[in-house]
Amino acid sequence: MAQICKTCQRTFITLGGLVQHINRCHKYKKPTAPRSTFRYHPFLNARPCTEEGNFLPRNTPPPPPPTAEDWTPFADRPSFEFAELTFEKMQPSKGDIDHLLRIWAAKSILDGADNAEPIFEDCQDLYDTIDAIPYGEAAWHSFQVRYAGPVTAESPSWQREAFTVHTRDTLTVAHNMAASADFHERFDYVPFEEYTAPNTHQWSNLMSGRWAWKKADTIAQDPQLHGTMLVPVILGADKTTVSVATGNQEFHPVYMSLGNISNEMRRAHRDAIVPLAFLSIPKTAREYSDDDDFRLFKKQLYHASLAHILAPLRPGMTTPEVMKCPDGHFRRAIFELGPFIADYPEQVFLAGIVQGWCPKCQASPEELAGAGTPRFREHTAEMVATFDAETLWDVFGVVDDVVPFTNHFPRADIHELITPDLLHQVIKGTFKDHLVAWVEEYINMTAGSAREAKHIMDDIDRRLAAVPPFPGLRRFPEGRNFKQWTGNDSKALMKVFLPAIVGHVPDKMVMCIAAFLDFCYLARRSSHDSSTLQAMTEALERFHTHRVIFEDVGVRPDGFSLPRQHALVHYVVNIKLFGSPNGICSSITESKHIVAVKRPWRRSNRNEPLGQIIRVNTRLSKLAAARIEFGRRGMLRGDIVTHALFAVGRDAEPDDDEVPDAAEHLDEDDIIAPSALADELIQPSLPDLVRRFLHDQLYPDDVLAAIDIPLEECPEFSGRIGVHNSASATFYAPSELSGPSGMHREMIRSNPSWYGQYARFDTVLVQNGLADDGDMRNMLVGRVLRFLSFTYDNVRYPCALVEWLLVEGEQPDQLTGMWVVKPEMVRGKRTVGLVHLDCVVRACHLIGVYNSTYLPSDFHFSYSLDAFRAFYVNKYVDYHSHETIV
Repeated sequence: MAQICKTCQRTFITLGGLVQHINRCHKYKKPTAPRSTFRYHPFLNARPCTEEGNFLPRNTPPPPPPTAEDWTPFADRPSFEFAELTFEKMQPSKGDIDHLLRIWAAKSILDGADNAEPIFEDCQDLYDTIDAIPYGEAAWHSFQVRYAGPVTAESPSWQREAFTVHTRDTLTVAHNMAASADFHERFDYVPFEEYTAPNTHQWSNLMSGRWAWKKADTIAQDPQLHGTMLVPVILGADKTTVSVATGNQEFHPVYMSLGNISNEMRRAHRDAIVPLAFLSIPKTAREYSDDDDFRLFKKQLYHASLAHILAPLRPGMTTPEVMKCPDGHFRRAIFELGPFIADYPEQVFLAGIVQGWCPKCQASPEELAGAGTPRFREHTAEMVATFDAETLWDVFGVVDDVVPFTNHFPRADIHELITPDLLHQVIKGTFKDHLVAWVEEYINMTAGSAREAKHIMDDIDRRLAAVPPFPGLRRFPEGRNFKQWTGNDSKALMKVFLPAIVGHVPDKMVMCIAAFLDFCYLARRSSHDSSTLQAMTEALERFHTHRVIFEDVGVRPDGFSLPRQHALVHYVVNIKLFGSPNGICSSITESKHIVAVKRPWRRSNRNEPLGQIIRVNTRLSKLAAARIEFGRRGMLRGDIVTHALFAVGRDAEPDDDEVPDAAEHLDEDDIIAPSALADELIQPSLPDLVRRFLHDQLYPDDVLAAIDIPLEECPEFSGRIGVHNSASATFYAPSELSGPSGMHREMIRSNPSWYGQYARFDTVLVQNGLADDGDMRNMLVGRVLRFLSFTYDNVRYPCALVEWLLVEGEQPDQLTGMWVVKPEMVRGKRTVGLVHLDCVVRACHLIGVYNSTYLPSDFHFSYSLDAFRAFYVNKYVDYHSHETIV
């Protein structure tokens, strides 16, 4: 169960989580980053202070934290790990926990240990112990909001009802998050600017953005606040449905994070973002549901609730609040309402605007092709004071009776704080709901008949199903012909969609989607510099230029007045303000729904479930806080049995904190003689390839390569060769699913019988010189027929036997923007080579160039790498490929 990383002191629920963390973060050295120059804010510089708020002399160490072993309120480590296992991981029912404890008690009786103290008396004792954990306490309370106008007995129910909102104390939540040792070295104390080269500004975490610096400038106008620490409060809200079949199926949670915490920790779905409140969802009879008064009341209730929830932070926005920080120091904090994570319907509520308008600018619904004049708090207030309600609604898209909750707090402007939403604006919105749907609509409009249209769509589905496997790639065995779409489904389709439509739609349509994908993949990066933002701007311009094809062919006869597409014009500016969008995206809050709402709801008895959901969240927070504190004290090191043996004074093997490791670069399989292996692989030239490979390894500075000299001059090899079915590649890819160090690990397969069903021979990128020279950064593509290893003169050589594929042309394909490769052929056969594994950069993904060819209905994806004459090198298979294959 609970484990701690010896290197960085992070704690994990399971051993598997710890192993994955070590492999990603510590096993392989992170490449040296370009030297950056940092400029920190000179006044809000987060000076350490005493617990009373008095500044400390520079270089004063933090007060020493408690280090004594203390499992309170648990009796010992087994008691804690049992509670963690049952409540957090297994999640059995109360009756099942009681039954498990009785089984344990019965076994003790049979073993003659019936006088031993039980680990817990029963399930309620377990729950009471978790509730008594002194760490992570942030109690919930409730308040009610009701309609304040005149009410009669005949008034609609929503006017007579009191609506209950449940919330934690916001100030306590902020203190708990800031004090968590889990965020040590992942917490920015001071706004900063980062430059990776002269005039090359880089944006990443929130505190690297211009917004944090500007807020610090404003706060620093008061000299009394110099030396304080800016603490932006990130919020997120989103309705979620837990069941379609039962009543009370919707919940409206509000989440909170601190902007000082790094994006990578927030994306890791740990406790960097926590449930803060559950808003009330007003309901009424159908006859009143579309009334303007009811719609207005819902917005007013929403903002009044948020203002009340955040009220505990208001004093700390002008008067410093002393907070303990992850490094153990205390600092004087000034709170600031920060970015608000929300999808478009939520943004309409937040900004107090009319549906169809932009919450960031004044572009009307008919003018959403470009950016309009920015909205800001003072201007909106002046318009409300000047114009009547009808003019505000029709001309400016403003709802006059809605006062945004941000107006109750200093320096906060909701129009500025609404941030890019990659999930709903880019992935689900522009890609799935717009472009993919428009392609299908075009095919239905232009095909000769409905049957022909279905035939074309079936072929696109077969193309999607025919793509070769790739590490982490979701397969579409039936194409995209399924009903329930998730955000992950849309992300997976983005990776393989473009080649599937080539030949079935106009070229400009393909170029339009390619431009959009480039924009999306650039926006998704974990950091951005001036060149990235320029590339985003150019990709968006290409997208806008080519998307008129949908207008020309009649799919979008009325143009592109689409708020979610319009939001893309604000991305570059918002990245400069708030850093990378992937740290403040609604995919983070939607993932949190699973842990904070959906799983606790499933554990409830469905009778008044919200109270039970809140209790589960409170206990989860306490267990997480206890795990962090116990880990910080070094109490979770080693295996639990070894820990127990030492505790009772019995002999045990010293624990070195090593954990089971995943495969090294090569897995172990058969060892075979070269001639026999050549016969097995039907590669008669293999013994000669080994000799020439050894020559190149032994004489790297020779003027002539081994291929250019007689075979007799190459070293003789009479040893045996190890054959391997897989190898691992580890590389720096911070935009992928990776640890805080940014290291990503993938398995490359070369298996003649994958799962006993079909052959799988993955393709790889092979470095062939300096990365900045030649086509495709001077990388070649090889299809791995086998991973091999052998020893010569006491040196082990890991290598790969590959079929070569060569780049076609000097530029990427004009339509898709992807490089095209073709198998190298000599006398009608594909050429092979032997390369050292140090030359293999990583796996790459090839997709056949279909053109206008229809695939047979029984075409299996395992045929693809053998069946096509040419292949796209898929730069959209993951974000690292998009950065690498240019």
